[in-house]
Amino acid sequence: MSDTVQEFFGLRRRPFDKDLPDEALWLDPTRSDGIDRLVDAAHNRHHSVVLGEPGVGKNCVLRGLRARLSPVHFRLHYVAHVSLGKRDFYRQICQALGVECKLMPATLYATIQSNLAAIANERVHPVLILDEAHQMPDSSLNTLHVLANFEWDREPVMSLVLVGLPEFGERLKLTVHRSLLTRIAHKIEISPATPDQTAAYIAKRLEDAGARQALFAPDALVVVHELTGGVLRSIDVLADASLRVAAHHRKKLIDRALVRQAFQLTPLA
Repeated sequence: MSDTVQEFFGLRRRPFDKDLPDEALWLDPTRSDGIDRLVDAAHNRHHSVVLGEPGVGKNCVLRGLRARLSPVHFRLHYVAHVSLGKRDFYRQICQALGVECKLMPATLYATIQSNLAAIANERVHPVLILDEAHQMPDSSLNTLHVLANFEWDREPVMSLVLVGLPEFGERLKLTVHRSLLTRIAHKIEISPATPDQTAAYIAKRLEDAGARQALFAPDALVVVHELTGGVLRSIDVLADASLRVAAHHRKKLIDRALVRQAFQLTPLA
């Protein structure tokens, strides 16, 4: 969104920018409950899986988890490149844990084990977040049950949080992954926003950016939901485009026709 849009609507910042502080995240009851369950899982040294379509707010839930866990007692590690082979996957985990990466898979695994044990002795519980877990090859996924089962003084040394698309949940049910599935205690499913939630989401983002009045007419909010399916990331794209088109036409209130016009200017069309 250009500065012209901010000036035209009297906004302090970009309402639908991704760069938001954790406290400004929009969290409906379902997403708040998901965060609560992930926090509970970490405190109880459990493993979790977070499922949802692209753009529905899985990362918002992860950010909420990060904000809730004390860095004194927990150490979060985020791994995004999970589509690699076993050796490179182990190297990614080593890098996330901040330890030296060796070459052989057996050596890498031993390094991970010893580092986790050292962290356990420090009374700091590691939480390993594996994003886009549905992209993991079976060779890597099959090793997770070993990490998930690694214990120190009869307690799991770390908690796994597997984040993926809904079909990843079905993949975990396959016989080959049953050992891992039985070690996962929590399943958090994130759904697209409902029509009312779409309206609430847009209202909060605008209010946080300094809007003093409604910028979207009620019928415009209905169209935004219809065209985006309640996917938050798509709502951001369409709402931002609508603000730009409205500013161009010097319109202070966005109606459904303007939303449809803006939609044609986005990759969503």
